[in-house]
Amino acid sequence: MSAGFAAALKQAQAKISAHMDTRLPETDGLCQAMAYALRGGKMLRGFLVLESARLHDVPPPAALEAALAIECIHAYSLVHDDLPCMDDDDLRRGQPTLHRKWDEATAVLAGDSLQTLAFELLAQPDVGPHAVELIRTLAEAAGKDGMVSGQMRDIAAETATAPLTLAQITTLQARKTGCLIEWSACAGARLAGADPTALRQYAQALGLAFQIADDILDIEGDAATVGKAVRKDATAGKATFVSLLGLDQARLRAEELADAACAALAPYGAASDTLKDAARFVISRDS
Repeated sequence: MSAGFAAALKQAQAKISAHMDTRLPETDGLCQAMAYALRGGKMLRGFLVLESARLHDVPPPAALEAALAIECIHAYSLVHDDLPCMDDDDLRRGQPTLHRKWDEATAVLAGDSLQTLAFELLAQPDVGPHAVELIRTLAEAAGKDGMVSGQMRDIAAETATAPLTLAQITTLQARKTGCLIEWSACAGARLAGADPTALRQYAQALGLAFQIADDILDIEGDAATVGKAVRKDATAGKATFVSLLGLDQARLRAEELADAACAALAPYGAASDTLKDAARFVISRDS
């Protein structure tokens, strides 16, 4: 991780966390559970929002609402994904999953509340004249044609009679993981009413590289470092990028995608160097 990227990511985490304290005061058990779900992550999606907003001179108040919104959606998805009816995980971000820390009912309701809070944030006056576009595109990225669709395909694959093909896995992960990453990277352009094409191309390559890196971590990672259970996919016999390509080819594909992500940022020149560092971080991370 480059020093510049590390500093930018840390700064983004601090800003988003401070904004969370303002927008989500821990006044009761539900809000405490919601805040618990938001803490401890890399906040990479929120970072992408803030960086893309910086490239388009978006006022910080608007960028922060969008950054916290995407972190709320991501956190809700993890809370629900960890439930016994889904992946039944005990560990997330190195801490007990929310339903283990509290109970299943609290986890369901905290996830529900995080999801609705995201859209409440995007409807704030600070977001500006393009709020409806942000809300519409986030609903698409998170819903039946995006993240939830990807999760549904993932569940269906567990009981499928034949392993998924590489094309099917690519489609699944483009929805399950890629859609929220794409929304995050495009948010700055949309907040400014600008063309998001270059950032969309960047994010599509980044999202796929991110998932390949996750598949590699599931094989090679240590649970204490990764912060969640590992080798679950192999134990379940699920087809992944690694199982289909092999470790060496999976690494090579991730590197090619990171290079493609960086190339897509050419219109922004040196101003996009931190986003380029993010692409390199995604394929070299250990958690």
